[in-house]
Amino acid sequence: SHPPLCPPGIKCGGVLSAPSGNFSSPNFPGLYPYETECTWLIVVAEGSSILLSFSHFELEYHAACAYDYLQVYNGAARDRGNLLGTFCGRSPPPPFSSAWHVMAVVFRSDRHVAKRGFSAAYRKDACGGQLTGLSGEITSPRYPESYPNDAECRWSIGAPDGGTPLTLVFVDFQVEGGQGCGFDYVAVFDGPTAAAPRLGRYCGSARPPRTVSSTPHLLILFKSDFNIGGRGFKAHFYSAGECQEVFTAIKGNFSSPRYPNFYPNNLKCQWSIQLPLGYRIRIFFLDMDLEGRSILTGSCDYDHVAAFDGGAENGSLLGQWCGQESPAPVTSRSNRVLLVLHTDRNTARRGFSIAYVGAVVPMNVSCTRTDFHIQIPVQSLAQLERNRIYLGTPSCAAQVVGRNFKIHTRFDTCGTESQKRNNTSVIISTLYIDFSVGDQEDIHQYEVQCEPKRKEASVTLIAGPDPSRLSQAENLVDAQQQEGEATDTREIKSRDTSDIIFISICILAGLLMVLAVVGLVLL
Repeated sequence: SHPPLCPPGIKCGGVLSAPSGNFSSPNFPGLYPYETECTWLIVVAEGSSILLSFSHFELEYHAACAYDYLQVYNGAARDRGNLLGTFCGRSPPPPFSSAWHVMAVVFRSDRHVAKRGFSAAYRKDACGGQLTGLSGEITSPRYPESYPNDAECRWSIGAPDGGTPLTLVFVDFQVEGGQGCGFDYVAVFDGPTAAAPRLGRYCGSARPPRTVSSTPHLLILFKSDFNIGGRGFKAHFYSAGECQEVFTAIKGNFSSPRYPNFYPNNLKCQWSIQLPLGYRIRIFFLDMDLEGRSILTGSCDYDHVAAFDGGAENGSLLGQWCGQESPAPVTSRSNRVLLVLHTDRNTARRGFSIAYVGAVVPMNVSCTRTDFHIQIPVQSLAQLERNRIYLGTPSCAAQVVGRNFKIHTRFDTCGTESQKRNNTSVIISTLYIDFSVGDQEDIHQYEVQCEPKRKEASVTLIAGPDPSRLSQAENLVDAQQQEGEATDTREIKSRDTSDIIFISICILAGLLMVLAVVGLVLL
């Protein structure tokens, strides 16, 4: 039989709810026992934060901390999304500042090699500390209440992968002003210490600019003097790369941080897709496993990913998803889309994988033996007037019918011409869509083709934002008919009116010939 995980008489773990306190491994400063597991849950008043620091640290060493280890969680233990780090050996963990009022520490020893263990202290509402993670939030002491006098806080932020820059964004800022910010101020340094280059020193009520580090570290220093305070500040930070990316390629893919492993908690990640004018963005959800919907509201109130048209969170919401949903592909109405991942304080999952492709304007082109019919959803060209869409010449501009731009024209108008292609007679014309803004010319040209005998139409992009991308946009009808709104069945029937008239005349002529022959025989 094995010894118990927590030997009798050994004080191990518990709930720590005092404003400050100390705790240590069992038997400290003596050797800790074998096969022991202890969990300390630190809970302070809601709205407060916790600063955790270690004064002594000595555990059995292993490169992956697989034997004896200590784990620090930014919230409840055993939620992988809350894990701040796993530590062993003789290098103590850095001071940690929690993102909310709960923190957990887990100590585990195996059946071999015991060391002296650790000693730790915590206190609530301490400002500053070591912050790691893909994203997080910092606030001045007591925010949004007035901060205390004679405060000095240092937040040292390190990117978890040690290689990507950090972005700092202030969402609220009110600090005592003054010439040269000599009284109260916030200073930002491009590195882990105040010896690094200073990126800015700020005070007053104007929000500091968005700051991007050149290293995987930032130091934020806040100081207040002996009088006159303010509301203070609130700022978000996030690591570039996994949690903050901009895509300009015509197609690409990305996934939630650490996918397919569990994503971290307390995230706000943004992916911006920005394509040239005239493009729309088609988003495909390859895999999704987020925290599920709220039982009370049935909505995605916890972890969720949302897509916004136009490239900003104040744009039109294209959709919001969570759980293990399999969303249908989504198409933007503009050339920019912003995807945002929010995760809360607990219950992390595998995350998501997304692919996107830039699509040219969705349209439905058909023809009869005598006419072209072109239909484009208004929502896909929402910024354009109808006279910016024309066939052949500006005089053949589109009409707005219901939710569609429509062009219905005979082959003998609008610059159409007859050609032989592969020994087949075809009718050719050019559709122009003018996206130009000011002096920036941006006219897309599509070749529209009809084979009258078979009544088959096709459309091909022949001039767009970048000639190197034309191969991506050929043969659009098959690939993008689903993009447009479904064509009214009655309208489809009406398109063949000329064919019906032609057939009717042929039948009538045949009947007249039969009657004439019968009449001659009777005579």
